[in-house]
Amino acid sequence: MTTLASQKGPVAPAARAASPAVVAIAVLMALGCLAFAGVNVVFEATDRFAEGRYAEYATGLSVMNWTVTGLKVLGAAVALLSVAARPVRFVTPWAMSVLLWGAFATLALDAVGSTVEAGAILLGTSGDPADLGLRSVAYLLGSVVSAAGFGVLAVSYLRRQAVSKVTVLLGVLGGPVLLGLLFLGLPGLLVVLGVMPPG
Repeated sequence: MTTLASQKGPVAPAARAASPAVVAIAVLMALGCLAFAGVNVVFEATDRFAEGRYAEYATGLSVMNWTVTGLKVLGAAVALLSVAARPVRFVTPWAMSVLLWGAFATLALDAVGSTVEAGAILLGTSGDPADLGLRSVAYLLGSVVSAAGFGVLAVSYLRRQAVSKVTVLLGVLGGPVLLGLLFLGLPGLLVVLGVMPPG
């Protein structure tokens, strides 16, 4: 097993190529990320945030929306790069493994949260059963499938590359924490900059 220091050097070739099934999952995950990113682009193209009760927050919501779009495009790139036939310059196996496990952990938390929320609504302890429409069910299924897909990619990459299992810990802990800090800190920064009115 290579040391952590050696993994930060030149990109090493993959130990073995990804199986056709893993490649197919990577392509599906990338297409899913791009499809969800497309929804955010439609929001911008149709001025989704320009009217209604959140109109005064439109500029700030637009910044957040483009940030989410960028993260989804990044997710698509990570999925495809994880099964690339050739090493990619400036993307070390160590960094790729961290990104994959970070994506998996973040999506898994979202899937668990959505499942718990749906369960609470069905049990009558929270919300209104009418809230569980087709869109909500589709989102729940999408989050579960996405988490499972990136989990498969992360495990496959770890097995195919000579990377330390430390990357699993860094990704699982770091991904959700960084995303949480981003979405907690960015709105505050936008308020400070005068882009959004204070809450």
